[in-house]
Amino acid sequence: MSEELVNNIKDAITVINDPHMGISIVEMGIVQNIKVDGDQAEITLKPTNPGCMSITRIAADAKVKAEAVDGIEKAKIIVEGHAMADSINEMINR
Repeated sequence: MSEELVNNIKDAITVINDPHMGISIVEMGIVQNIKVDGDQAEITLKPTNPGCMSITRIAADAKVKAEAVDGIEKAKIIVEGHAMADSINEMINR
């Protein structure tokens, strides 16, 4: 079941495009990992640029899309490799 949920989340967030490139965050490799434990999802994002100004919007969109997937109650977003990763993670996962 969790593999199916991982695939459903991946499908749901594939529609999110990097605003500068116009390419899916999944295709660009920004989505590093998706894990599911029960009804909880964890998505790891790594922007292509450590100063990317759009990663907060991308992270917020990924959280909303993942939490809209049937069977997912809560999604935790982990941003890695960004200068403001700690602050972004704290804000997105409140």
